[in-house]
Amino acid sequence: MDAAVFFSLFNGYSLAYDDIIFLPNYVDFGVADVSLVTKVTTSLSLSLPFISSPMDTVTESGLAIALALEGGLGIIHYNMSPERQAEEIAKVKRYKNGFIAEPYTLSPHHTIEDAVELNRKYGYTTIPITEDGSPHGLLISLLTKFDYSLQYGLHKGKKVQERMRPIEDIPVARHGDITENGELLLQKANLILLDKRGIALPVVDDKGCLEYLVTRTDVEKSEAYPCASLDAKRQLLVGAAVETQPSAYDRIAKLVAAGVDVIIFDTSQGYSSYEVQLIKDMKQNHPDIQVIAGNVVTGEATRALITAGADAIRIGMGIGSICTTQEVCGAGRGQASAVYECAAVAKKYGVPVIADGGISQISHITKALGLGASCVMMGSLFACTDEAPGEVMYEGGVKFKKYRGMASPEALALGGSKRYSIEKERFRVPEGVPGKVVSRGSIHSWVPILAAGVKQGMQKLGAKAIIDLHCLVSSGAIRIERRSEGAKHEGGVHDIS
Repeated sequence: MDAAVFFSLFNGYSLAYDDIIFLPNYVDFGVADVSLVTKVTTSLSLSLPFISSPMDTVTESGLAIALALEGGLGIIHYNMSPERQAEEIAKVKRYKNGFIAEPYTLSPHHTIEDAVELNRKYGYTTIPITEDGSPHGLLISLLTKFDYSLQYGLHKGKKVQERMRPIEDIPVARHGDITENGELLLQKANLILLDKRGIALPVVDDKGCLEYLVTRTDVEKSEAYPCASLDAKRQLLVGAAVETQPSAYDRIAKLVAAGVDVIIFDTSQGYSSYEVQLIKDMKQNHPDIQVIAGNVVTGEATRALITAGADAIRIGMGIGSICTTQEVCGAGRGQASAVYECAAVAKKYGVPVIADGGISQISHITKALGLGASCVMMGSLFACTDEAPGEVMYEGGVKFKKYRGMASPEALALGGSKRYSIEKERFRVPEGVPGKVVSRGSIHSWVPILAAGVKQGMQKLGAKAIIDLHCLVSSGAIRIERRSEGAKHEGGVHDIS
């Protein structure tokens, strides 16, 4: 049956993604013909409908850069000072198509063990050496993976200055060598790198201080991401979360100065007078910055935030894998029901909605989009990547990444209590838990898998584009059925040994 009839029959029921199934539709095209281009706000588009959750074990500048390169959008969390959050935004905006603006550096007085640790922790094999060890200090040398080894105890305990290459032996480019009309040109840097047969090319200013680092790997990557999410200046798009409190005004000012493209008012209960006023003030003071409001789960709340001026609506309450809001507070809603109702209201205003949470497998992404979402926001499915800031751990030879709810005891202690409006309470009852997720490797290998799965699902439903999927579902051309427990069992892996 069509979506409107289906959900009217289950009025009063809170349905999850696993409670529904779409019936396949007539298909006359291939998976390669499916496009995932979508609107994230009324004014911004993405090549992929993927947004990372603003959680402290999910999104900082590293993941935001990688996801934007792939065509999605990263939202920097605010469990940090406004100054540090603004710097995280600035790092993303300074990233220029293969130019590393904040390379990991060491000083000559660091040890080879320090270099090994950088390599182990971040995977970097080429390390610029600056006089004071800072990313923009006076360039002294370059240390590569060919310059040191701890195998057999070789170079153990030695200083970097004992193994680093003489500055005369490494290719170095001046800022003016690789610019044209004031714009950095990757092609010029690449030509120098190839001509000098270098592993990496440091770019320095007139005083010899390090500005950027260009590596062969990053040159190859920059050319490999034609669908990157870019602003009008060809810089990567990035968003930031802020609290729904007076302190947000100072934070917002710093984020705007750093170049943020999207502000998310980050609270578990966005249907409030505080958020309505913040949206109005934001649109008056910073009309060029897009605002994503939420979180909400009802049509009434959606209408209120759109009327206040929101450019997109974020949907979901208590349905994340590490969230216990529904169990603690008795408030929330099944995500399938919430997305359908909120999207139906937002559609009347031409405002996109973002389905936030409850996404644990690829089919959930397709279902969220089919129910009216333009994008999905994911936590655990990005926390599992190398670029996420969560701690790495190993158990039984398996690599895990630390992942925790923003209302878990640890996150509350670092500032997450603002999201749940309990920072001034004497007793704080956590609405989230800590956990771990199996590592999936790099964003650059994981996101294409997610995208391919969504395209396969949309092709089976006869939708070439997300907007087509919305139309097919709302018109009844794609029908929905309720899944019984038996159907869920039958649809999953079963009866094998």
